[in-house]
Amino acid sequence: MWATKTPLRNIELAGRTCYKSEDRIIATSAAKFVRMLLDRGHEAMVEHASASYRVICDRGVTHEIVRHRLFSYAQESSRYCNYKGGVTFIIPCWFPPIEQGDYCYHRVNALDLSEEYIDWLHAMLDCEAKYRHLMFKDWTPQQARSVLPNALKTEIVITGNLREWRHFFKLRCAKTAHPQMQEVANMVLADIRRRIAVIFDDIGEPKK
Repeated sequence: MWATKTPLRNIELAGRTCYKSEDRIIATSAAKFVRMLLDRGHEAMVEHASASYRVICDRGVTHEIVRHRLFSYAQESSRYCNYKGGVTFIIPCWFPPIEQGDYCYHRVNALDLSEEYIDWLHAMLDCEAKYRHLMFKDWTPQQARSVLPNALKTEIVITGNLREWRHFFKLRCAKTAHPQMQEVANMVLADIRRRIAVIFDDIGEPKK
């Protein structure tokens, strides 16, 4: 994670320009001033600080993340990354707990899971087998990737100003959001609230 080093002070310096009240800045004034801005709905000032996060999730989740157009992104490319040595899939958060690691059909069949979960794991193994076969047949990664599912593991770096992060959390931490999206958004929210005071205190569960 990367963030503006002094986000509240940066926001205060920008915001006080509007009121020409820079002379009222003291060592402890930034948090109170930023809270006042948020209470008044003057969130444009929060754009004067930013944060970046590297997220590991499945491509179905990143398809939703990239709809936030004010963020900037850098994402692992399935066009150029070669997975012929093995494909990594993200197990959904609604799965019963299972040990992480490499699986084969025999190991999957030995799991104490109901039929639908075994079917899902078989589908992932089938996709991996088809991908690796196509690569063996000299297909390029960008051609072979067409058989890979939304559950494919990917990494994405997300950078945006803190106002856009507030917007993201309000939408993606909601109980109506996709469960895996909630999982990612709530983890990022919990971390950024530990690092940056005030700005995200009114979003999600009360800060502990």
